[in-house]
Amino acid sequence: MRARAYDLAPLARFGGLLATDLRDVTDDPAALDSSGFWAVVADFEGRLVCARFGDVRRAPVPAPEPGAWHGPAPDAWTSSLDRAAYLAGVRRIREHIAAGEVYQANLCRVLSAALPDPERADVDALTALLARGNPAPYAGTVRLPAHGVEIATASPELFLRRAGRTVESGPIKGTGRTAADLLEKDHAENVMIVDLVRNDLGRVCATGSVTVPDLCAVEEHPGLVHLVSTVRGALAERAGWPQLLAAAFPPGSVTGAPKSSAMRIITALETAPRGPYCGGVGWVDADRGTGELAVGIRTFWIDRTAPVGPVLRFGTGAGITWDSDPGREWAETQLKARRLLTVASGVDRSRPSAPSRAGR
Repeated sequence: MRARAYDLAPLARFGGLLATDLRDVTDDPAALDSSGFWAVVADFEGRLVCARFGDVRRAPVPAPEPGAWHGPAPDAWTSSLDRAAYLAGVRRIREHIAAGEVYQANLCRVLSAALPDPERADVDALTALLARGNPAPYAGTVRLPAHGVEIATASPELFLRRAGRTVESGPIKGTGRTAADLLEKDHAENVMIVDLVRNDLGRVCATGSVTVPDLCAVEEHPGLVHLVSTVRGALAERAGWPQLLAAAFPPGSVTGAPKSSAMRIITALETAPRGPYCGGVGWVDADRGTGELAVGIRTFWIDRTAPVGPVLRFGTGAGITWDSDPGREWAETQLKARRLLTVASGVDRSRPSAPSRAGR
């Protein structure tokens, strides 16, 4: 008999690494420049959880175990913004753009569904399904039930990568079913966010070191394509993880430009907190001076504090510009969610080819 989810030991999985033997949990980003291997979860609203593990080893994601995950049916989800509210939100953002307050803002909605068997809902079992039904370059899992963190992400987007003093970000803007679906609006949207990320990194990087090695490269992922750019710089001498996170968080691709104006608009229009969705999820090896945080998109998390009982949550959204069509933006949020919700139901057993990392 499997252990109940809240009795399972803490763990984290990233890129073929399995971390166990939890040693410490803190909300202090300075710990990421100390020592040890850390799993990192940063909520969009600012909550930070850094968990240091003592045992880190190579281990593939296990094959799905029949009956280990029983997820909500694909049609069981409710949305924090229904279609009418989302379309109205898109129109309102266009009014802000017309008034010169913002160039772009990301409008998101949070989907929620009751867990059919919450005592046995293990995000590591969900991870096994995602690894085969929707593989992603920045997939990750963090299971810390005692700290309210149970996350499985199939993120395609790099938020921050650090190797010594070199830092890199890979903002995504522009989504279609195929490359032929991508519009001029998608390219313009990407370029605007690249400029924002350049400015963010420029606050903590050496003067003149921030470059854009790749601009608007097309990446293929299960069921859709994205435009992805790469922004790179060299950290200034006294800058570390606290300064880097302060400069770059929340990720520009899921806020908008200017970021401060976009955040104000997001707060006014969205009706549910994003939580780990649109935050940062990943790992830091403080001993080696390396780390990789994904933007927390295509991310599931278990909320055991909901008034209605334990629920599974998932976020989806789209970047809104002056050229945005409200109906098309709603359809984009559906496209981003559809495949993942099917996989999370426990029904999908397909094995698509691994996603491309072109342009990285």
